[in-house]
Amino acid sequence: MDKSSALEYINQMFPTEASLSGVEPLMQKIQSEIRRVDASILAAVRQQSNSGTKAKEELAAATNAVQELVHKIHEIKTKAEQSESMVQEICRDIKKLDCAKRHITTTITALHRLTMLVSAVEQLQVMASKRQYKEAAAQLEAVNQLCSHFEAYRDVPKITELREKFKNIKKILKSHVFSDFSSLGTGKETEDPMLLQQLSDACLVVDALEPSVREELVKNFCSKELTSYRQIFEGAELAKLDKTERRYAWIKRRLRSNEDTWKIFPPSWHVDYLLCIQFCKITRAQLVDILNNLKEKPDVATLLLAFQRTIEFEEELAEKFSGGTGTARNKESASDDEEEGGEHNKIVSDIRRKYEKKLAAPNHEAEQDKDKQKDLSVPGAGFNFHGIISSCFEPYMTVYIELEEKSLVDQLEKLVQEERWETEEGSQTNILSSSMQVFLVIRKSLKRCSALTKNQTLFNLFQVFQRILKAYAAKLYARLPKGGTGIVAAATGTDGQIRTSDRDERMICYIVNTAEYCHQTSGELAENVAKMINPHFADKVDMSEVQDEFSAVITRALMTLVHGLETKFDAEMVAMTRVPWATLESVGDQSEYVNGISSILSSSIPMLGSLLSPTYFQYFLDKLAASLGPRFYLNIYKCKHISETGAQQMLLDTQAVKTILLDIPALGKQSSGAASYSKFVSREMSKAEALLKVNWRQ
Repeated sequence: MDKSSALEYINQMFPTEASLSGVEPLMQKIQSEIRRVDASILAAVRQQSNSGTKAKEELAAATNAVQELVHKIHEIKTKAEQSESMVQEICRDIKKLDCAKRHITTTITALHRLTMLVSAVEQLQVMASKRQYKEAAAQLEAVNQLCSHFEAYRDVPKITELREKFKNIKKILKSHVFSDFSSLGTGKETEDPMLLQQLSDACLVVDALEPSVREELVKNFCSKELTSYRQIFEGAELAKLDKTERRYAWIKRRLRSNEDTWKIFPPSWHVDYLLCIQFCKITRAQLVDILNNLKEKPDVATLLLAFQRTIEFEEELAEKFSGGTGTARNKESASDDEEEGGEHNKIVSDIRRKYEKKLAAPNHEAEQDKDKQKDLSVPGAGFNFHGIISSCFEPYMTVYIELEEKSLVDQLEKLVQEERWETEEGSQTNILSSSMQVFLVIRKSLKRCSALTKNQTLFNLFQVFQRILKAYAAKLYARLPKGGTGIVAAATGTDGQIRTSDRDERMICYIVNTAEYCHQTSGELAENVAKMINPHFADKVDMSEVQDEFSAVITRALMTLVHGLETKFDAEMVAMTRVPWATLESVGDQSEYVNGISSILSSSIPMLGSLLSPTYFQYFLDKLAASLGPRFYLNIYKCKHISETGAQQMLLDTQAVKTILLDIPALGKQSSGAASYSKFVSREMSKAEALLKVNWRQ
């Protein structure tokens, strides 16, 4: 410890003079401790000296042990190398013998297989010449397996010779099979009962040959079967649109009559499936030619009937080759079928009756659609019969869309003309009946079209719906009361003023509610169309423009209500300026013009509140307050020479008008948004109160 700490320690041990008597015992204790520490240090030094000598001896012993271990490892490695050399010397001859044995075994096996291959090829040649198809099919499999073992010996002359011979035999078999199948369908199968069995065996040979042989045989068979179809329906008599149904009857009859005969084909070939695909492609091409060669646009009823029969035929094919699991189109329309029963099957008949007396529209040129369908060898593996033929009708459905639009326009005009612009007695909707009828006819039109197609034609019809709804919005807009125009209105000072009666105000409310209903329903219509239409068009289905039209009608109708009430206030504003404010002797009750304002609002507001929704009623109140408050304020300036008594009376009238305006929400029995409205009215009317107080004090 440092000097100051030592002093503190001594002072603690001997704080008084009397305590100095303990110095001697303390000194003896300290000297005894010093001797003990010295003895411990000496013992530690001696022990460390002995330990250093022992560590050196142990290190030397460990070094010698490591050197001895390295020497032994070296000796072991040398002996291992000697042992390895000895083992290699012993096994050298054994490896040579083993390699020789393996080569001999391979050679014997190859020679044995070569013998079998030569024999099999010769037997196959005999079977091919005798048309023994069943045996030849099994032999073909055996020869193919044997040939696979000689892939590595392609350059050997004997192997090359055998492969060429085998190749020629397969060509012979192919020609025999194709020759025998050429007699199928000529009537020989009825004369020779064994012919069908022979052809069934020939199918086994075709399966044993390359896959291209089977594809070529099936393709030739389908082309041969459809040759008569081409000839029959390319003739002038049947190459007509109204004969379309007979085409499908022909292939159905063909499938039924040859069902037993075609059992010779293995099920894995799917001959009837591929035949139907080829039939559909030929039919589509012929129908496109018929439609392109029409001098006039097709008759709507004939076109729709052919279209419907084509869709029904595609449904039957999809059902037939889907394994009985049903098709996606059937599943989509299942709920509709349950509700409507047999109504679906009568759609085309209804359309035919609807349009059979209408004239065809002008010619329409359309490009021929390219057939991009792919032949798939397995039914249900992805090939879709829906649209394989019917899609060719899409470019020519313009006449249907034009007549559908004309029908919708005519019905719209009729509904608007018959509209009484009043709701039916007891109705709780407060909307015009024509709006519900418009959407009813639109839904019927949508139902008719969606039963036929869900592609471009349906999208074109949706665009027609947009135009019809926009036209209806224009009809509603045109029905709103307009301001006075012309020389008389200008002379009387009513130019631009909108005058509305109680009936007009009710009608305007009905128009607002109707436009709101149309806004909501048009959005739902777009959602329904987007769900049912082809996904390719779903993103284009949008009713936002139509909804904007109805929103504009709502805004204009509400502003018309405001302007109509403003016009009613004109007489009261004039009466306010005619009061003799300068000569009033005393302040009495509120003035007559205030009673007039109250009377106008009392007659209109309850009816408006009962007919308008809270949202639109609140919008109307805001616009009314924004108009009446500043107008009342400016009208004060038109009242000249206001005395102190007159200012007090006008202030009383202003407070009364403010109270009347604040009571409007309660008068209309709608309290939602009343707080913000009251705040707005108070702010506007306080300006007039402030103006009158300043005038009074002056």
